[in-house]
Amino acid sequence: MSMNKLFGTDGIRGKANQYPITPEMAVRIGKAAAVFFKGGKSRSRILLANDSRISADMLEAGLAAGICAMGSDAVLCGLLPTPGIAWLAAAERATAGISVSASHNPYDDNGIKIFRGDGFKLSQAEEAQIESLIDADLSSRPITETGRVYRLNNPDSRYRDFLTSTFLSSPLKEIKIILDCANGAASRIAPQLFANLGAEVKALFNNPNGTNINAGCGSEHPERLSQAVIESNANVGIAFDGDGDRLVVVDETGGILSGDEILAIFADDLRRTETFTNRPVISTVMSNIGLGIALRRIGFEHIMTDVGDRHVMEKMRATGAMLGGENSGHMIFLNHHTTGDGMLSALQLLRIMQTTRKPVSELKKIMTRFPQTLMNVEVKRKPDLNSIPGIRNTIHSIQKKLGEKGRVLVRYSGTQPLCRIMVEGPTRDEIDDHCRRIAECIQTALG
Repeated sequence: MSMNKLFGTDGIRGKANQYPITPEMAVRIGKAAAVFFKGGKSRSRILLANDSRISADMLEAGLAAGICAMGSDAVLCGLLPTPGIAWLAAAERATAGISVSASHNPYDDNGIKIFRGDGFKLSQAEEAQIESLIDADLSSRPITETGRVYRLNNPDSRYRDFLTSTFLSSPLKEIKIILDCANGAASRIAPQLFANLGAEVKALFNNPNGTNINAGCGSEHPERLSQAVIESNANVGIAFDGDGDRLVVVDETGGILSGDEILAIFADDLRRTETFTNRPVISTVMSNIGLGIALRRIGFEHIMTDVGDRHVMEKMRATGAMLGGENSGHMIFLNHHTTGDGMLSALQLLRIMQTTRKPVSELKKIMTRFPQTLMNVEVKRKPDLNSIPGIRNTIHSIQKKLGEKGRVLVRYSGTQPLCRIMVEGPTRDEIDDHCRRIAECIQTALG
C-alpha cells in the first residue's frame, strides 16, 4: 500500500480514528520504529507517553503491539509532556521515545512524535527511512523473541526533578503565579513543580477528561488567563499547550507577550550573565522585525530559519547557538534540553524575574514589537513571483522604502490557492497601505 508523505512539520498528525491516525496504522508505525531503532541490539526499549486525549490509549496500545511484534520492549510512561519523554528516553538510555499527542490541536486530532534515544527529534532523512518501513510488509519476529510491555516507575517525579535541577536560583518567595495547564499533559506536574519551588500557585484548566484539552484554554487561548492574572493580582501568568512543549506568558498587567518578546528577554539574560554571548540566537522567518533589531542592539547575531522547531534546532546545532525559539512559544535552551519545553522556559523566566527584581512588563521593554499586517489573496495559479515584473517591482520598491525599519514577506500557501502577504513596519497606517498595494498587484496578475 503506497503512502502519501506521513510526517508533517512535527510528526504524523490528523483526525483520530481516520487514516493515518488509526490503531492499524499505530501498529505499523510501532513495527517500523522498532525495526529502525533496533540496529544490532538483541533487545531494545522504546518509551511511550501521551497527552490527555481520549484517543491516546487506543494509539498507545497499537504502537506497543507493533513494537513487541518486532522483538522490542514497549515502556509506558502514561500522561507526560512531550519534552518529558524526550528527556526520559535519553536518561533511561532507551532506543527511542514516542509521544502520542497533537500538541495545541483540538481533542479529536491526535499525532505521533518520535524522538531518538538521545532525545532529539528525527531528521527528515530518518523520517523518510521510517516511512519506507511503514510501507513495507514487516513480518513479525518468532514468538520466543516477542517483546514485552512494561510501566516505567515514577516518570512524573523523575522529569520534575530534572526540571527543578535547571532552576539555579533561590526559592520563589512572594511570587504569585497563575498556571493554565490546557487540560493537557502538564496538568498534574506543573502545579507541583512551581509550588515545590516556593511560589504561590493557582492552577486553571488542570482537570483533563479526554475531550477538554486546549478547549478555550492553554497557549492558543490565553484570554481567561489574562483575566485571572488581573483579578488575582498575580505577578505572572503562564499557559502551556496540550503537550507542554510551548508556553505563553501574561505580565502582571494582563498583557500577553509574544514568543519573540520572551526570546528577547532570554537573550538579554544571556548577555547579562555573559555566557554564550558570542553565539547567535535562532528564530524563524515569522519572527517580528523588532526581535532582530533588539538582538543586534544587545550584541547578538540573529539567524532565521524556515518555520518549525526542528529547523530551529538543526540551525542551533550547526552554529553552536544555545538559545532559539519560535514566535508560537517554543523555546529551546540547548545547554539544558534537546527540545522545546514549556515548563523549563517558564522556570528560566521566573529566575530572571527573581534575579533582576523586575516585573515582566518591565523586562519585555527590551524589544519593541513592530506592527504587522497579514493579507491573503486568492490566486488561480502560482508562478514564481519574481517572474512577474509588476509584482517584483512593487515588493522591491516597498522594501526599499521601509529599509531597516520594516520587511515584506510574500509567499504562496502550501495547502490552499492563496498568496500570503506580510508587511511589518513602524506605523500601522503605513504598512496597511503597503499591504494593499501588493495585494492589488497580485490580484491583477493572478486573481
